[in-house]
Amino acid sequence: MVSYIFKRLFYMIPTLILASIVIFTIIQLPPGDYVETYIGELLASGESVDLARVEYLREEYGLNEPMWKRYILWISNFVIGDFGYSFEYQRPVSEVVGNRLWLTILVSFFTIILTWVIAFPIGIYSATHQYSWGDYGLTFVGLLGMATPNFLLALVMMYLAKTLFGTSIGGLMEAQYIDQPMSWPKFWSIMEHLIVPVIVIGTSGTAAMIRRIRANLLDELQKQYVVTARAKGVAPFKALVKYPLRMSLNFFVADIGSLLPAIISGAEIVAIVLSLQTTGPLLIAALQSQDMYLAGSFLMFLATLTVIGVLLSDIALGFLDPRIRLSGGVER
Repeated sequence: MVSYIFKRLFYMIPTLILASIVIFTIIQLPPGDYVETYIGELLASGESVDLARVEYLREEYGLNEPMWKRYILWISNFVIGDFGYSFEYQRPVSEVVGNRLWLTILVSFFTIILTWVIAFPIGIYSATHQYSWGDYGLTFVGLLGMATPNFLLALVMMYLAKTLFGTSIGGLMEAQYIDQPMSWPKFWSIMEHLIVPVIVIGTSGTAAMIRRIRANLLDELQKQYVVTARAKGVAPFKALVKYPLRMSLNFFVADIGSLLPAIISGAEIVAIVLSLQTTGPLLIAALQSQDMYLAGSFLMFLATLTVIGVLLSDIALGFLDPRIRLSGGVER
């Protein structure tokens, strides 16, 4: 296991280098750059363009340099923790992202907890009561949750909250607490505003996890070792939990690779609909304005989390399921 971990850590280096090249290249593919987007916004608003300032901005941000040189500067600074300077916000990327990062983690954390708390009991019940009325009903609700787009559910809940209760559920806090230091009133405001985003974002994920838990557990329950355990008189709960449930969780552990970047990125479309102050809308805005250091650093951070998550899931699978051999080869 130790040699496997070191080997994977070594392979992570070329993987991340290749990912950084792809990310930087894709960001540079659209015609123009941030300065040209900035000029376009000035002209659209009827303002004049100061050519001297335009040239100053190009020189200041290194936009006159060849792309390979800008890449080397960006990736070398990224390695030492300098994520660059945001053109749009006129601030370091770490400060721009940092203000929204903890809110994104908070929303994602409660969404994941809600998903697990609801999905596991329902999935286990559906698998152990196959073809019962409860199974049919929960299956219908799960399919309905999977078929309903999150952004549509967000719009419906916003409409109902406004028409039935006369309240607005947009944002993660009251307007007076935005950009204010943390305090107890601000904390409770965030907690109150978390309810709707967590329900909306977690709906489809919960429904999908219920279906996957049910399918995997049903497959394990039909195997011979479970039939043998029941024939020997093993208690039903013990016969369920000791091996079938444990073996059916392989998919759950394998999802760690996608779970880590999902916690940081947030649900972008839902965040825009609900006006959430998370990192998802920030990334979309950076891509639209060609704020290359903000967008590039954000995407590179997600790529790093993905690689780390896949490594952690592979290691966890090796401990969870003895049938999985991480080192490869055949035992003799």
